[in-house]
Amino acid sequence: MSRRVVITGLGCVTPLGKSLNESWRNLLSSKNGLIPITSLSNYEKDYKPKEKSIPSTITVGKIPEDFHDENSATYKLLFTSQDERRTSNFIKLAVRTTYEALHNAGLLNPNDITINTSLCDLDYFGCLIGSGIGSIQDIYQTSLQFHNENKKVNPYFVPKILTNMAAGNVSIKFNLRGLSHSVSTACATGNNSIGDAFNFIRLGMQDICVAGASETSLHPLSLAGFIRAKSITTNGISRPFDTQRSGFVLGEGCGMIVMESLQHAQKRNANIISELVGYGLSSDACHITSPPADGNGAKRAIEMALKMARLEPTDVDYVNAHATSTLLGDKAECLAVTSALLPGRSKNKPLYISSNKGAMGHLLGAAGAVESVFTICSLRDDKLPHTLNLNNVLPLENKETDKLHFIRDKPIEGANPKYALCNSFGFGGVNTSLLFKKWEGS
Repeated sequence: MSRRVVITGLGCVTPLGKSLNESWRNLLSSKNGLIPITSLSNYEKDYKPKEKSIPSTITVGKIPEDFHDENSATYKLLFTSQDERRTSNFIKLAVRTTYEALHNAGLLNPNDITINTSLCDLDYFGCLIGSGIGSIQDIYQTSLQFHNENKKVNPYFVPKILTNMAAGNVSIKFNLRGLSHSVSTACATGNNSIGDAFNFIRLGMQDICVAGASETSLHPLSLAGFIRAKSITTNGISRPFDTQRSGFVLGEGCGMIVMESLQHAQKRNANIISELVGYGLSSDACHITSPPADGNGAKRAIEMALKMARLEPTDVDYVNAHATSTLLGDKAECLAVTSALLPGRSKNKPLYISSNKGAMGHLLGAAGAVESVFTICSLRDDKLPHTLNLNNVLPLENKETDKLHFIRDKPIEGANPKYALCNSFGFGGVNTSLLFKKWEGS
């Protein structure tokens, strides 16, 4: 018999804030975490010379500048001078965010980064952290120096760029001796990491896991690539679901979740925040960057999550959508949601839907991890965040769409959602859906 899996700790760093509480508060307060690219401290040196490829009109979602404060007590606690030499930014971001999630879960010893081993067996504590791109900064800089200056390659070059090194370094830093696992499924990475941890715990292979993703791919080369692929909006505004949507805004960030079996959490008297009850996966098998117009792949992922949870479509109250603000993606996802979740639904029970990306941009591999954190907060606090910059909802040719409630202008409070879905889709046709349940003490 499979085990129930609950959420006991959360952590995130986003363009909206350098902690979970700050990011969540700013999301609900309609704060726009996007900034003009011209305001970046390295704009004149690194971006302006490439203005032919990177227009000065775009915006980006950058984490707070003071996050990597080397003089802060937390930074000194987590990183040694050796860590500085051999770890890249996406790894350090993962370590910092994991620290917040472990602290939030009540697992750390006071004033320390060590885990209280009376609460868990570290041999069965897994670490599942992915990244979409890893350290593009180190790849770019080392390539230039190697080619132009014939400089010797840094001995830590390879350990700094591998996408599994966030999981590796977090496991070492916190002595997590269970499985160390890393997936890289483009923009679905974070939710795949969480879903895989869910299955490892369900199957009894691990008692407790930290899972998520880290992304720091805000770089001239990545931006130029996405712009060339016509994925980035050049007007600087992310408008998920809007008729005027024209592409996403590139962002960076990290999200981490502490998950454990229900029995394990109850044994240590943990504060249970939510429960993960379903995980769905599918492949579009269609195109490397574009979904099928009818959203069939996403629909099948949603249906798999429902089947695993043994729920009906009408049980779902809220969808935290992937919706990146692209022309094809947003519409395909809406069609998937309407076809999978609206049939049989009463008009008196609308399906709420919103996207966090209007406020913070698209965090690539970390998007799903952060949005899952926000989905869990939505269930915990009975507050469904709205989609920023949504003025005119895209038209959908479906007679059921009057049951779909796009949240805009302000959060919805008092809806008392019991089940919430978080979608993530990635280049290559990857579709992932996670189904969370409000914790009601049983």
